[in-house]
Amino acid sequence: MTGWGVVGAGWVARDFVLPAIDADPAAHLVGVHDRDPAALDGLSPGYADLDDLLAAPGLDAVYVATPNHAHAPVVAAVADAGVPVLCEKPLAHDVPAAKEIVAATGGLLAGTAFDQRFHPAHEAIAGMVAAGDLGVVTTVRIVYGCWLPADWRTPVGGSDNWRVDPARAGGGAMIDLAPHGLDLTGRLLGEDVVDLVALTATRVHDYATDDTAVLAGRTASGTLLSQHVSFSTADPLPRRRLEVVGTRAQLVAENTLGQDAGGTLTRIDASTGAAEPVVFDADAGPFARQLAAFGAAVRGEATWPYPLQRDLALHTLLMEAACP
Repeated sequence: MTGWGVVGAGWVARDFVLPAIDADPAAHLVGVHDRDPAALDGLSPGYADLDDLLAAPGLDAVYVATPNHAHAPVVAAVADAGVPVLCEKPLAHDVPAAKEIVAATGGLLAGTAFDQRFHPAHEAIAGMVAAGDLGVVTTVRIVYGCWLPADWRTPVGGSDNWRVDPARAGGGAMIDLAPHGLDLTGRLLGEDVVDLVALTATRVHDYATDDTAVLAGRTASGTLLSQHVSFSTADPLPRRRLEVVGTRAQLVAENTLGQDAGGTLTRIDASTGAAEPVVFDADAGPFARQLAAFGAAVRGEATWPYPLQRDLALHTLLMEAACP
């Protein structure tokens, strides 16, 4: 059994991380820490002090779900305690802090929480690409949007919308959403983006950072990435689409980006134009699969295939594109 601690009791922790721990028969919750006592309401065991959580009996791993600017000091404390750590994306609000995380966790099992690596539809895409089913893959196209006004309140009633505070988040829609597409492109293709440019804008919401961005990237072999992310796409609109274009076929995934299970995946044949659904496990959520995979690595039953140095390289690429 893996005993999990969670640092940061916001909506991601409450809605996705804690249910994922509960769903894993090989895991259990040791405790939750948040600096705000009100955030711990209804959670048990709750720890007002991080050191108390880190000293709790049976703690085997920690999930860090704090705002971006707080990742580095929390990860450093966890690493000092010798506990494996899975930290929310992006690694940090800037590159120096992300480098601190990598340095602090040297020799320790540590990962970035890119849950979409583990969505069954995305795993199916990666398998089809690796098998050559798409032929030569020329392009990955991603649209990933949501509606996030300045006065957004979390599903658990919190009013601190730190994701639009550049000092704590490091940016806006681009920094919050684009890391998923960068990481996922590498997962799908088996090679990472090495060149990246970006344009950002604040078109709708009244805050001090971007609410929409367009990015263009290229892998070492020449596959192109186009990515549009936004905090200004109304939720009822089509806003989550992934396309992988090859010379033999094109895959179209709808509503697979994000934290939830489900969505659809369609293969369109380049010769006939015939569209056929691709079957995958629509009931398996990416958060649950991610927590189970990291827990297995903690127990020595599997390896964690995503080194932090690789995540740092992608984070650096993104931050440099954000501030050319």
